[in-house]
Amino acid sequence: MTWIEELPWSIVILACLTLGLAPFAPPHIWEKLQMLAQGRLVRPIDWFDLVFHAAPWILLLLKGARTLIK
Repeated sequence: MTWIEELPWSIVILACLTLGLAPFAPPHIWEKLQMLAQGRLVRPIDWFDLVFHAAPWILLLLKGARTLIK
């Protein structure tokens, strides 16, 4: 987990704002989360897409938690 601590905040935030929200109108991650809540996230490509767009946000949460714990 030390690599998360060494990763600059600017890179993590940039990843969230670009990959995490792309395409921007409406944010794709929001559509996938709605599909998950409605039980319509059934195809493997949809799951991959959710993980792909959620990864920067998960990284942001992990980095934030590590920073607060330290």
